[in-house]
Amino acid sequence: MAFQTALTIKEIISDIDGRKYLLPSIQREFVWGVDQITQLFDSLMLGYPIGSFLFWEVDGANAKKFAFYEFLRNYHEKNCTHNSKANIAGGKPVTAILDGQQRLTSLYVGLLGTYAYKMPYRPRDNPKAYPTRKLYLNLLEKSDEDGQFYDFAFLIDDECVNDKNHYWFLVSDIMGFEKLTDAVKYLPRVTTYLVNLSKETGEFDEEKAEFATETLSKLWQAIHSDGTISYYLERSSELDKVLNIFIRVNSGGTPLSYSDLLLSIASAQWDDLDAREEIHKAVDDINAIGRGFNVNKDFILKACLVLSDFTDIAFKVDNFNRKNMMKIQGEWDNIITALHEAVTLVSRLGFNRDNITSNNLFIPIAYFIKHIGFPHNFAANKKNAESVRLIKRWFISAMLKRVFSFQPDGVLRPMREIIKKQKDNVFPFEAVVERFKGTNRTHEFTDEDIESLLQYKYGQGGALVVMSILYPWADMSNLFHLDHVFPKAEFVPKKLRKRGIKNDEHNEFIKNFNFIGNLQLLEGYDNISKSDKDFKTWFEENYKSKEAQLSYRQKHLIPYESDLLFENFPEFFKAREKIIIEKLKNELQG
Repeated sequence: MAFQTALTIKEIISDIDGRKYLLPSIQREFVWGVDQITQLFDSLMLGYPIGSFLFWEVDGANAKKFAFYEFLRNYHEKNCTHNSKANIAGGKPVTAILDGQQRLTSLYVGLLGTYAYKMPYRPRDNPKAYPTRKLYLNLLEKSDEDGQFYDFAFLIDDECVNDKNHYWFLVSDIMGFEKLTDAVKYLPRVTTYLVNLSKETGEFDEEKAEFATETLSKLWQAIHSDGTISYYLERSSELDKVLNIFIRVNSGGTPLSYSDLLLSIASAQWDDLDAREEIHKAVDDINAIGRGFNVNKDFILKACLVLSDFTDIAFKVDNFNRKNMMKIQGEWDNIITALHEAVTLVSRLGFNRDNITSNNLFIPIAYFIKHIGFPHNFAANKKNAESVRLIKRWFISAMLKRVFSFQPDGVLRPMREIIKKQKDNVFPFEAVVERFKGTNRTHEFTDEDIESLLQYKYGQGGALVVMSILYPWADMSNLFHLDHVFPKAEFVPKKLRKRGIKNDEHNEFIKNFNFIGNLQLLEGYDNISKSDKDFKTWFEENYKSKEAQLSYRQKHLIPYESDLLFENFPEFFKAREKIIIEKLKNELQG
């Protein structure tokens, strides 16, 4: 392995764009954010070293033995995070990047591409939440960000507004400036802008003009002139050696994870399928189910070990030998079908990425579905109603008791053995409970456990889990709203005083209104009609007969004897908590 003559950024970015440099399958995907990218460009402008690189030269005869991918140019947080597989037909040699992918991709995105990330408070499924941004450099002033001298920013078109402190230069334009004189020829635009600006201020700003000249010149030099890309070149075609080098050079910074290495091994050993593409597709498809989930490749690989019935399901390299990988390839369609059915069921039960505590909860369900022969549309088929009921009970118990909070193999292995022994097609809930009784993974609830469930608050994922127990009749996949019985807008000192409630009683109202005792599930229409209305008024307007009122109280666990006046909230809250505790005991201890 020899140290090579340093390259300019213009040279390597042009070659990346021409597909001369590719990424081996052992590389993780691009993960840098815009702040890391702008800091990298700032370091280049300041003349700071950005580290050495490691390239891997593979001749044409050996290149076809490996999987290679193209660099990501137009990053999109939702629609474009995966690298495209490279076409290396024709026996051409390949130069792959073993160390430096994040830095080179960042340079590629900044100089020739775009970056789209989700804007805060916008729904994930709204395409407008991900505006396309390009990298710009302010030529008039340095950055006001801590730790950054030059003002680089990823902006959308509407944000590129020039003013007395900003003149935004599109960084990708520097690639077309072949000579320093090309940059010099651009500067009169900035001068003209400052002259026009001086007509308003009455004074031409020489400092800004000088700063613009210096900044644009430094940018040109950093991209076109400086030999910044210092790299070593490895020519070995032995995969084991290359993997070993790769692991060692990635031992600093963000270390190579097991899943990165295991995925690379799978990619090299599968012959009928492309492991990397299949696993990434599986992750994307599962995460798109229902209201969305958040599984990753680690989860898929763990599920492969469990659902392929390997004795050892530990996350280690030895378990991903060629024999095992070929078995996983043969089982791949069954594994993904089972996982898809399992996640679909959990979605129908009302859960999503925001209110589950561990993705490992899906794996025993998937194993059970695979064990009983993949019944079509498992979640909706009436023949599976009893299993669905028991799976829901297990899922809720396991989630609330956090049985997967540490060393998940200690749950997955015993559950797999229990399911294997199940002779009928009914989920073995009682056998699972019995197996973990008395351990630190118990599925049983003491009275104290149940009382602690009432401490979940509005907005916490656990609150919706508790609601799914209190409302077993609710199809949580439909639009149900978690609503305050007595509207939260009323629990402020000003409104409490207006109702004649004494100051020393305010705390009794305010401390409890967000807890389970004041929460209910309402269908969307009912919740909209209720809004912030006084509860007693809304209740009597919408449920006029005694039968309707009695039915509502029973359905929503409203104390029969309670007067629903707001002023009686403390008494109502205590009485309703008692009813909820009894309901939870019946469901979780019965």
